[in-house]
Amino acid sequence: MLLNIVAPVAVVLVALLICVACIVRIRSLRRKNYGKWRRVGEIIALSIVVFLAAAIGGGAAFNAVAGQYFFSRRTAPGKLYDVSGYKMHLYCTGEGSPTVVLDAGLGNDSLIWANVQPELSKITQVCSYDRAGFGWSEARPEPRDARRLNDELHGLLSAAGVTGPIILMGHSISGLYLRDYATRYPRNLSGLVFVDGSTPLQDERFPAEIQLMEKQESAELAKLEWLSVLGLRRAMGGCAPEEGFNKSAAKMIAEDQCRTSVLAAAAQELSSIQQSGDETIHTGPFGDLPILIFSQDLEQPATPGISAEAGKSVSKTWNEMQEDLKKLSTRSR
Repeated sequence: MLLNIVAPVAVVLVALLICVACIVRIRSLRRKNYGKWRRVGEIIALSIVVFLAAAIGGGAAFNAVAGQYFFSRRTAPGKLYDVSGYKMHLYCTGEGSPTVVLDAGLGNDSLIWANVQPELSKITQVCSYDRAGFGWSEARPEPRDARRLNDELHGLLSAAGVTGPIILMGHSISGLYLRDYATRYPRNLSGLVFVDGSTPLQDERFPAEIQLMEKQESAELAKLEWLSVLGLRRAMGGCAPEEGFNKSAAKMIAEDQCRTSVLAAAAQELSSIQQSGDETIHTGPFGDLPILIFSQDLEQPATPGISAEAGKSVSKTWNEMQEDLKKLSTRSR
């Protein structure tokens, strides 16, 4: 992705300019009629700046090169299709009908289904894909709301010849996208599977402190973007292999999470979540469309940063929202 190259190059150039300026200043101090301690103090200060600039520039360069090298040696497991002028990645395995289409949660791509897809493909055809900016799919401009994302998914499936019948299976934020797709593209849709799926405008039902934390997520993603660009995220262990996956998938998922473009794409979807909620709040019911709902356990461990009372309220509200999903169809469980 262009962002994975442009941002580090900009950081390296700025760091280089700072180093050159500091070195020029240090050399000019010899000709200045300053007191000894002022010259010594300024040389020490400028030397520290040179060291920090070099470290930051070197970290950004190393992270960019490491990421590019890793992905240049690994081709997309599926195929790339042109959808409205942008490349999108779709990976299909297995045979049979209906086709299960897997949609990842916020910040993840098709790799996150590495343990799920092989098992499901023993039964029928299964296709996972990357939304714009994730995995091997090219980034697109904002907004990244449910309506636009599903236009792209529908275009991708059409380009790949996946005409249906299909079952959409989505995790987390994709719960919103599933509802929009079922409303606007019901033809040849055989069912929906929500995996701990988000519901429209859910933040409005959470306690005030949770709503505040949710609003801070955009700032946190922006922070992670810069940590990634500067190579600090890699240095802090952010690119360590994910647990619970085979060695290859674990490393690829981890490396993907250190790419600036992925964090930027996640920030785009998060900034459009209100719009996605407005677009899907009145979706359904979908008649007797089969719907399966997986949700997390009723009792969850305490979440760091929130009070025990708020944590209990979140669990109770989340379970209520998961229960409400059953109202989307007369054939749901």
